[in-house]
Amino acid sequence: MANDFLLEIGTEEIPAKFSPGAMTQLEEQALKRLAELRLPFTELKIFATPRRLALIVRGLEERQVDLSMEVKGPAVKAAYDASGAPTKAAQGFARGQGVSVEDLFVQELNGVPYVFACKSEIGLETKALLPQLAKDLINSLHFPKPMRWGDLDFHFARPIRWIASLYGTEVVPFEFVGLKSGRISRGHRTLATDVVSFGQPSDYQEALRGVFVIVDPVERKAEIQAQIQVLAESVGGEVPEDDELLSEVIHLVEYPTALLGEVAPRYMDLPEPVITTPMREHQRYFPVRALNGKLLPYFITVRNGDTFALDTVKAGNEKVLKARLEDAAFYYREDQKTPLAELVAKLGKIVYHEKLGTVEQRVERLRGLSRFMANKLEFRGAQLEVIDRTALLAKADLVTLMVSDFPELQGIMGADYARASGEKPEVCQGILEHYQPRFTGDELPVSDAGRVVSFSDKLDAIVGAFSIGIQPTGSQDPYALRRQAQGIVAILLDSKWNVSLTELLQESYRAFEVQGTSPLPLEEILPLLQDFFQQRLRFVLQEQGLRYDTVEAALAIGSDEINRAVKRARVLSEKRNEEPFIPYVQAYTRCFNLTKKETPQVLNPALLVDATEIALENAISLRRARFDQTLERGNYVMAYSLAEELVPHIEALFQAVMIMVDDEALKRNRLALLRECVEMLGCLGDLNVLA
Repeated sequence: MANDFLLEIGTEEIPAKFSPGAMTQLEEQALKRLAELRLPFTELKIFATPRRLALIVRGLEERQVDLSMEVKGPAVKAAYDASGAPTKAAQGFARGQGVSVEDLFVQELNGVPYVFACKSEIGLETKALLPQLAKDLINSLHFPKPMRWGDLDFHFARPIRWIASLYGTEVVPFEFVGLKSGRISRGHRTLATDVVSFGQPSDYQEALRGVFVIVDPVERKAEIQAQIQVLAESVGGEVPEDDELLSEVIHLVEYPTALLGEVAPRYMDLPEPVITTPMREHQRYFPVRALNGKLLPYFITVRNGDTFALDTVKAGNEKVLKARLEDAAFYYREDQKTPLAELVAKLGKIVYHEKLGTVEQRVERLRGLSRFMANKLEFRGAQLEVIDRTALLAKADLVTLMVSDFPELQGIMGADYARASGEKPEVCQGILEHYQPRFTGDELPVSDAGRVVSFSDKLDAIVGAFSIGIQPTGSQDPYALRRQAQGIVAILLDSKWNVSLTELLQESYRAFEVQGTSPLPLEEILPLLQDFFQQRLRFVLQEQGLRYDTVEAALAIGSDEINRAVKRARVLSEKRNEEPFIPYVQAYTRCFNLTKKETPQVLNPALLVDATEIALENAISLRRARFDQTLERGNYVMAYSLAEELVPHIEALFQAVMIMVDDEALKRNRLALLRECVEMLGCLGDLNVLA
């Protein structure tokens, strides 16, 4: 008979940002271990609150599935001697599988006869397996910043204080970190002083609800959203979707009660980000907006408790926000007393990285790289001035009081203070945009100054890190270099700029070299940087739905100009689904295979003798100039069409003549002809990579 299984790990408050990852780990590990143990079930559910992680497996069968499998042993020639008697190899194999030698049987595998054993194993009772399973699941969980407590060597997000574990109505008995499992849990820290006991796993959710714990995050989310909507509508407003903040708040509370607070009118004259940043980033409040998007003088926060003394809680939250906004108002007034340009000199007192110099030195590099890139893009006159001014002022707000206390506002305050200092609107916009995109899915810069300086800012960070031996490894990327490279790729694709990434990498490195902060040689890190960006481009293309081998083929002939590489990949993805692509690839492959090991030779048309090779050479000559021009312009559709017209001529050539003839001069000339075919047919990529 199947029963439900419950495992609850009770802890001190787990940081909200740890919970989603822990839930995913617990689910994945439970599914994996149950499969390994051959334990069927009907449903698996994960729960989490700040004080617990829990798992319920519904319909868990009372016994493992019996095992019956065929196990391959040694080859027959090693298992039996000339007289047919079993050797020590056969005897040892049979003994290891728990069967007699007489029970072994022979089967062929890839034409070779082997001995096999039919291994059977009667399934164990589930309740005998659950204690170790529970301990394995707890041990499998990992956290960004785990803790140790007491004299234990065990690490967890926060100290474990109780463990509840049931299979049906029975306790699953085991001991872990000095705690014995049982059927006892704890309710809300302040609203429920008594412990709660479970008769069986199906009691779990309702029993905890009775002690003011909504254990299902999905249910808490729905409850919070409903309460927020009612409160926002009560003042004629709404709370825009904010999944990141909502996800965090869900895991901060066990019994949510939303409340509406007010913002003193005198603070509403501050720039919107100055008001909403303390709300959202520091206090986890939801700003309330009018239906037209205007910020209203209200906020909504979610209390971990009931409605008792809610007015007092409201007053306390308003007081905390008032103090933060009072500081912000003071910073705002003081910061504007000094023009933004005068703050640039102070950047020399801020260390960007001990091996890479100060922020002032970084600004010098940004200006140089931005000018270099702007010239490559053929910007002139006023555009160059705006880009240079943006690069000069982009980091100046780092020394302001506001950004010192609210670092989330860097760039935002720089743009505001630049505007107040009388800078051109284009410069202000560039300063605001140069941090974009900050994360995947964030807005991209739209102005030329914003794009160029954002690109330079991110490239400087990446090249600087690589030059001192800092590179992302596995899942570790403490300097967010992957995200910044992804931002560079996104900017290039959005702007459709065709620039050589290698040239820009070299120019960026030279800026560090001039400042004496580039300990690793360029020839050592340049291939690593090129591969790093190609990996990011590969990720982008696969995210767009392109097949892996299509991406590999397109990138195999280069990715230095990212927009060209993307165009090639998209055209290749389209063309490979068309019927004529099959003979196209076959022609390419035959030409490539014949020429890949041969030393390149110059084609001499006068040495061609057969009508088919003369026709192929004429077909190439008629199209080559136009082909090169269209390829230079990035018109890969037209280039492919011109190359495709060679295919019938190539097929005719292979039917009419041998390529590898004894006449060395003729052979070399024919190979040179095929090499020109490879160059044209390979305009979209290395087609040998395609599966």
